[in-house]
Amino acid sequence: MLPWIIAGIVVVLAIAGSMAAIASAKRNFEAQKVDTDKEAQRVREETRREAESKAKEITLEAKDKAYQIMQNAEKEARKKQSELDKLQHRLNTKEEALDKKTAQVESKEQELNDKDKAVAEREKEITTVLDQQKAKLQQISELSVEEARQMLLNNLEKELKKEYATMVKEYGDRAKTESKRRAQQIVSLAIQRCAVDHVAESTVSVVSLSSDEMKGRIIGREGRNIRAFENLTGVDLVVDDTPEAVVISAFDPIRREIARQSLEKLVSDGRIHPARIEEIVEKTRAELEANIIEEGEKVTYEMKMTDLHPEIVKLLGRLKYRTSYGQNVLQHSIEVANLAASMAADLDVSVNLAKRGGLLHDIGKAVDFEVEGPHALIGGDLAKRYRESKGICHIINSHHNDQEPLTIEAVLVQVADAVSGSRPGARREDLESYIKRLTRLEDLAVDFPGVDKAFAIQAGRELRIVVKPDSVDDDEAIILAREVARKIESDLSYPGQIKVHVVRETRAVEYAK
Repeated sequence: MLPWIIAGIVVVLAIAGSMAAIASAKRNFEAQKVDTDKEAQRVREETRREAESKAKEITLEAKDKAYQIMQNAEKEARKKQSELDKLQHRLNTKEEALDKKTAQVESKEQELNDKDKAVAEREKEITTVLDQQKAKLQQISELSVEEARQMLLNNLEKELKKEYATMVKEYGDRAKTESKRRAQQIVSLAIQRCAVDHVAESTVSVVSLSSDEMKGRIIGREGRNIRAFENLTGVDLVVDDTPEAVVISAFDPIRREIARQSLEKLVSDGRIHPARIEEIVEKTRAELEANIIEEGEKVTYEMKMTDLHPEIVKLLGRLKYRTSYGQNVLQHSIEVANLAASMAADLDVSVNLAKRGGLLHDIGKAVDFEVEGPHALIGGDLAKRYRESKGICHIINSHHNDQEPLTIEAVLVQVADAVSGSRPGARREDLESYIKRLTRLEDLAVDFPGVDKAFAIQAGRELRIVVKPDSVDDDEAIILAREVARKIESDLSYPGQIKVHVVRETRAVEYAK
């Protein structure tokens, strides 16, 4: 029984302790709640006071800004009013001045009216006097008014004709002088802008060697290498005592350039024998053809004429290796184009037409060795074939008066061509005649049957003829040399003597498989 009592007492005590703890916790919670409410009230009061302070500050700032705006508006208004007052004063001043001027004009108008009346009265008096004088003149001269008027008009007409003729002559002379001066000025300015030196006066090229031992390899055993080189290129290769150099002589610049490049490649490579020479020459010839096209494209790009036909571009490139009286034809064409364009700009005509016609005016010289006829007409036909305009074709055809020039641009190209060719140092007549003589010498040999190639070398003192071995045998080669020599004697004039050298070479090729 006792344990149960003790247990009951313990339970009662535990319950009593729990209730006391609950009561204490409740008191603490209520105390904390009161403190929390006080703190919240304090925070609300502070927030309210801060809000009121901020509101007052904002209100004061707004009032200050409003006051400043009002002040600025008042200043602006006073400024505008001052300007309006000034304008009003100026208007009033001008109105007063206009009133004064109006009064003056009215006064002058009245004066003019009075003067008009006086003039009218004076005219009446003068008319009366004139009528009286006319009547007296008719009585004295026994001429009517119409007869006197006609006589006066006749006299006036004679005087006017004389004065007119004098004026026409005076202005004509003045116009001629002025036009001549203006033309000289235009041409001189054009020359000053475009003057260049482009004379090709050399017919030889020098190839440098690494040592004099290379000369022996160029000549080859019993001269076979130098003979093969000269036969393939058509030049005269001079191997003399000049240290570390050989000279290539030929009047044809393309032929000379092929020989020069080929020899430089052979010397650099070191393998020099007939088969290698033939390979290098053919390769160089192909490369030069490509270079001709590249040169033509370069010129068209520089002259801003990229719409030219590809064949025209190629022909322009060939002109780089063509000379006329010692003058490089491509550079001459560029100069003519620039001169014509400059003069066309001064005269206010088509600059593009004059420039294009000037560049293409000598295009026929690229093929005049292959086609019969004047190079101007050949060039005109080429331009027409490659779809150039009628104006360009006319400029080309007429630049040497093969056709009558009908446009200002055609005349300008004529003038530019003459200026470019006639200025000091532009041409050398001796070189042109020399080249023509050598060309005629080669053409004479090619006309014989069985002749494959003909080359005039050593300044025309030797004519080297390469024949087709299937068409000409050894005996016929001897006869051909004699016939060519006799033909030269009968048809050409030349100093000294010309050696006719006929070359007949037979090759047999087979492949080992």
